[in-house]
Order: sequence, then C-alpha cells, then structure tokens
Amino acid sequence: MLLRASGETTGKTFSVKAVTDGSHESGVPHGAALVRLAEATLGDAAAVLGASREEVRKALGPDGLVDAAAVIATFSKMDRIADATGIPLDGPMGLLTQGLREEIGINHFASASNTPESGALARAAARVLGPLAFRVLRRVRAPGRRESP
Repeated sequence: MLLRASGETTGKTFSVKAVTDGSHESGVPHGAALVRLAEATLGDAAAVLGASREEVRKALGPDGLVDAAAVIATFSKMDRIADATGIPLDGPMGLLTQGLREEIGINHFASASNTPESGALARAAARVLGPLAFRVLRRVRAPGRRESP
C-alpha cells in the first residue's frame, strides 16, 4: 500500500512484488539493499546483518541507515503486536489493500486469518474506491513536501 500510494502521489512507478519476491526490482532507490537489510535484521546471521548494514550505510549514509533501521524495527514491533493480539485490519484499510495483499501474497500468512474476507460487493467497491483514494492523496499532498531521492 505504501509503495503504491507513494507512486500514485509522486508519479513514480514501484513494484510491490519486490516486498515478498526478491526477483522483482522495486523501483525504490537502493531498494534491494534495503530489502537485504530488512531480511538480515529478521534473520540470525550476524555476518549477513553486518554486511547489510554497511551496504545501506554506504548507499544512504549514516542517517539513512538509522532511518531504515527505525522503519524495520517499528514495522516488526507493530506487526508482532497485531499478530499477538489478533488485531484485524480495519474495514476501510482491509478494503483498500485487498488487491495489494493478494498481489504480494500476504493473504496466505497465518496472521491474515485475523482479518475476515471481504464479500463480493465490498471487493467491487474497493476496486472503484481504491483509485479514487489515490487521486485524493495526490491532491492533498503537501506542496512543499520533501521527496525521496
């Protein structure tokens, strides 16, 4: 959702499949290095983690490494809390992300069972409302907002 929303609001093209399939290029600057860092952070090989940190530090600088680590840690924390407590996606987010979740295959993760499946009418509404939501995001985007390189 974030990649798609970001692409819709900035006019850039990103591939969300890169999130779960390393054979896809994301279109995010230094995306492959960032994915390697995320995977190494969640793994158990200290040498791989060290090399991944250094790769991101060289590509994005020390501040970029800290930002990337903070995003990985925050996502991991929030994901673990949601999984542990069984929190489902809220209705609107569930609808707007249905296609994305199917596209990248996360509906097959065990925690997906926390979110009830949408009915046919809701899925049809999401196909219509999703693109409209991205148009609204594009229009309300702050004019002076800094974009990623």
